[in-house]
Amino acid sequence: MGQLEIEQIGKQMKVRTRVAPSPTGDPHVGTAYMALFCRALAHKHGGEFVLRIEDTDAVRSTAESEAVILDSLKWLGLDWDEGPDCGGPHGPYRQSDRKHLYGPYAAQLIAQGDAFHCFCTPERLTEMRAEQMKAGKTARYDGHCMSLSAEEVKSRLDGNTPHVVRMKVPEEGTCLVQDKLRGEIEIDWSQIDMQVLMKTDGNPTYHLAVVVDDHLMEISHIIRGEEWINSAPKHILLYKYFGWPMPELVHMPLLRNPDKSKLSKRKNPTSINFYKDMGFLPEALVNYLGMLGWSMPDGEEKFSLEQMVNQFDINRISLGAPVFDMEKLKWLNGRWLREELSDDQLADKLIEWSFNRETLLQVIPLIKERVDVFSEVAPISTFLFDGMLALDESSFDGVKNLEPDQVKLVLQFALWRLEAQRDWSAESLNQLFVQLAEQLDYKIRDVLAPMFIAISGKPVSPPLFDSMSLLGPDMTRARVRHALNSLGGVSKKQLKKLDKQYVALAN
Repeated sequence: MGQLEIEQIGKQMKVRTRVAPSPTGDPHVGTAYMALFCRALAHKHGGEFVLRIEDTDAVRSTAESEAVILDSLKWLGLDWDEGPDCGGPHGPYRQSDRKHLYGPYAAQLIAQGDAFHCFCTPERLTEMRAEQMKAGKTARYDGHCMSLSAEEVKSRLDGNTPHVVRMKVPEEGTCLVQDKLRGEIEIDWSQIDMQVLMKTDGNPTYHLAVVVDDHLMEISHIIRGEEWINSAPKHILLYKYFGWPMPELVHMPLLRNPDKSKLSKRKNPTSINFYKDMGFLPEALVNYLGMLGWSMPDGEEKFSLEQMVNQFDINRISLGAPVFDMEKLKWLNGRWLREELSDDQLADKLIEWSFNRETLLQVIPLIKERVDVFSEVAPISTFLFDGMLALDESSFDGVKNLEPDQVKLVLQFALWRLEAQRDWSAESLNQLFVQLAEQLDYKIRDVLAPMFIAISGKPVSPPLFDSMSLLGPDMTRARVRHALNSLGGVSKKQLKKLDKQYVALAN
């Protein structure tokens, strides 16, 4: 579908797009990437951009993570027209507040004969999939419970037998997925599983909730990553079962690491706040995300969000694998600094970033007992204002009581713990490492020795946990990853071995 066709549709119906992050971790640049294109398409055509929080994963979702995601998107200037913080006519905008909506739709599908109760135990499903894989078949539900009589289903329901609700899927034929960027995609129904729609606990799965929410919120265009292409037939089928008009699908190419693998925090910092802490301008980061998947008509690489919206044409989205290159981002950020900021403005930005009284008052208690003259302040505190430290294998020569593999183990285990840590106070970080040392049966000073180097670049520095608290989670985690990489990184084989050892710690 071309730009003219979208404009014609826009005259008949309002263009409404959405981004729907899960509040289960750090704010990901991939979320910003999708939000940018959703916002650009909607605002180009006078429509609305919606932010919805998909927090049905009650175990992992947190209010803190939601707040950080919202703050980071606002920092980038990717504001929304409707959302959990500003409301709107299609609320509520958190799935956890919409739980009451999904059950009746699942019941409707069962009544229509388009879904069924499934009483299969986890053990049966595991055995079934193992046999299918052994036979070289696609692992998918075999339809066992579809053959149950109405009396048998009622008897099991009356007996409170644990069950889920599954959707029915055609056994033969092909689903034609219409994608704005890729045209018609054919996917055999034999490759599509009979998706669980309602879980045993009565909560909806993503697939039912997203279809219901997108319909009720009148979403006209769904922009999402290409990894969702194989799920499109399930969603298309649900829209058909409900008799609802199918939104237009736009599957964006995924952001990639330099080695063309999917962008991941193992190889590239992925948290939006990392780039904020590093001192990148939000305008430059948005500009860079835009140019990774799209181009201006005149080929200019530097453009503002407003310019992108004004010139946005969905046909200019590239289907190539966009590589997230930190050096290219730094080059673009440099252009923004030099071309858009006067000396006074740059000074204001530096003060806003970190060279301010609030930050200084947090640094002083860490260094006051270690300096005698003002000129010693900079050398001892530089690491608190730095980005990635200049480290190599020789940087860890001072770690005397651990073998090189043990240093990697400590750093990797510490990284996993830090990735799960939400309380970033010095006291909590101290407790984290005391516990890790006890579980490893290492002396605490031996566990902390590589951490001092990873965080400060030196074997001795101002108080480690206070420094980590001041640096914040994103920069701290990035430095630990950087330290691991400076030691040659961890191979997939090593990572698998370390993961087993890590899991064993808790047992």
